[in-house]
Amino acid sequence: MKKQSKKLKNASERTKSRFLIDISFVLFVALFLVMIIYLCVIGNTNRIALFDNSYNNRQELQYKNVTRGTIYSADGEVLAETKIDESGNEIRFYPYGSTFAHAVGYSTNGRMGIEDDANYYLMHSGADLMERVNNGIDNKKDPGYDVISTLDVDLQKICDDYLGSYNGAVIVTEAKTGKILVMLSHPDFNPGSIREDWESITSTSSNSQLLNRATQGLYPPGSTFKIITALEYYREHPDSWRRYSYVCNGSIIHNDYRISCIYQTVHSDVDLKSSFARSCNSSFVNIGLSLDTEKWGSTLNDLYFNKKLPTDLLSGTSSAYIGTGSTDYDIMQTSIGQGKTVMTPLHLNMITQAIANGGVMMKPYMIEKIVDHKGNVIVNYDPVSAGNVISKDEADFLTELMTAVVEGGTGKALFNDNYTCAGKTGTAEFAQDINESHAWFTAFAPVEDPEICVTIIIEKAGTGVEYAVPLAKKIFDSYFEVE
Repeated sequence: MKKQSKKLKNASERTKSRFLIDISFVLFVALFLVMIIYLCVIGNTNRIALFDNSYNNRQELQYKNVTRGTIYSADGEVLAETKIDESGNEIRFYPYGSTFAHAVGYSTNGRMGIEDDANYYLMHSGADLMERVNNGIDNKKDPGYDVISTLDVDLQKICDDYLGSYNGAVIVTEAKTGKILVMLSHPDFNPGSIREDWESITSTSSNSQLLNRATQGLYPPGSTFKIITALEYYREHPDSWRRYSYVCNGSIIHNDYRISCIYQTVHSDVDLKSSFARSCNSSFVNIGLSLDTEKWGSTLNDLYFNKKLPTDLLSGTSSAYIGTGSTDYDIMQTSIGQGKTVMTPLHLNMITQAIANGGVMMKPYMIEKIVDHKGNVIVNYDPVSAGNVISKDEADFLTELMTAVVEGGTGKALFNDNYTCAGKTGTAEFAQDINESHAWFTAFAPVEDPEICVTIIIEKAGTGVEYAVPLAKKIFDSYFEVE
């Protein structure tokens, strides 16, 4: 009996051990499968980021097998393509030279612009298996995917020609979609000779040619910031803002701080609309001193100051600080877009576009779609909303003020019978000489059904009235085909 009991016990232990081994095996296989699935999901989800990683040697393999795709404008003009030079070497050719330098970018000595954003697709091919076999037999590379951008050649050239030797930036977007029609930054560079010019471009004496001023340039916004000051006043006085009045004597003094209107112009009796239209500094300093600083700080937060903009574009962070700790001097300066306040042209354009769009801010983008060498669409990029940053009533209020700027204020040079326009001029002073100021203008048209938004800054040119408004007129006239 003892032997039989011992045999049964041993058999039971072997069965238990086999069961534990089987369970361990199943768990190991399950864990292995989960890991494989996880890696596949992660690899597929992040395939673009993984491919673009500088440590990924697969890029070199792609360069050997795929000819980098072509980048086109919205109307089919070639903006960047791969060609073979006289020595049989591949070169990246940019037909418009420096005109699209920051928007299209480059793919040598690093990458920027669309060349960087769409690198994965430009270096992958849509050729089928038979095409790849035949290309291999013929010792040819497979064609990379092509990129159709949102950029408008005619408008970009108008802006490039106008800026000339001036530094600055222009950005033009579709109000309802966020499509970027123009992205221009000066000084620029020739992406076709970036390798040869790299040392001089990146030297300490260079003028920041690689900096995309349209998205990364941080400037005092000057009087264009009165859009935000006026918005806060409306939020605090939604039913009484039309009763606002002020007597401008050409300057305002508060606690020994003095701020003057441009050229010390005496605007006399003004209400809120005329203060905005005529860009009265004294009146807006008076408004700023009356505002609730905590509420004003909340409004700045709503409009994406002091935080990342809702865009995939490489952009700077605008800053404006108003709160319980703000001094009277800080408030006076911030009211008119001076002092420590800085903005990117992209940010101002996005706010302008939100006003034009009834309060809805759209995420700006430059790529319309990705197509293969046969024209088949691989990826479509649809408009994406960043949400309502202001209400419809607030947008209507700001539209009324900005329309007054064009109808009889500082932007009246834009007033015409062909299209309506709403905008705001700005002159950002940072030197004693007014002619050294940055010239700003931001606007949209037509007022009744906005199509495009234009934002311009020209560095050290003078006033926005004299230098930025004329360029806006050229842009709107071209877009609306006005002779």
